[in-house]
Amino acid sequence: MTDNIFIDPVRHWLESFVIELNLCPFAKREFITNRVRFQLSKATTEQQLIDDLQHELERLNHDKSIETTLLIHPHVLQDFYVYNDFLDLADALLVQLNMEGIYQIASFHPDYHFADTEIDDVENYSNRSPFPLLHLIREDSLAEAVAHYPNPEHIPEHNIALLKKLGKDHIVAMFKSHFKTNKD
Repeated sequence: MTDNIFIDPVRHWLESFVIELNLCPFAKREFITNRVRFQLSKATTEQQLIDDLQHELERLNHDKSIETTLLIHPHVLQDFYVYNDFLDLADALLVQLNMEGIYQIASFHPDYHFADTEIDDVENYSNRSPFPLLHLIREDSLAEAVAHYPNPEHIPEHNIALLKKLGKDHIVAMFKSHFKTNKD
């Protein structure tokens, strides 16, 4: 089994879902300039994933040619609520490594579920991905991009409105047709 069975669907999701729908207006430039690192974690435990996360944060710290990393972890944290609890450990690692404020970790999961939504609401698809993953973001780059983007605070509302306008059936079909998820 090669890493590409996990990396290729995530790359395709980024290009054909996130960028195509403009869910993240900052993603296209980094994708086109090949500054997005797609890294597969083979972790099967939370501790192994923490170790991989630390390694990737240190890599980002030393390699400025990488703008952002998508750390894909298909063998651990399959349950969204366990994954969501794990995010506290990931944030604690940032503090432990004195990297809080330097990097932030965004979350994506096949079963992503925003608070105050129903599990099958279409807006959850703005943070659904083919496999569980952690998105490591440079805070200074994000701040710079946001400073040059009109009304960045409206991005989440725009995404929700777009997903609702396209409709759940269309979004689910689009999501499933572009890549094989771990549920297929």
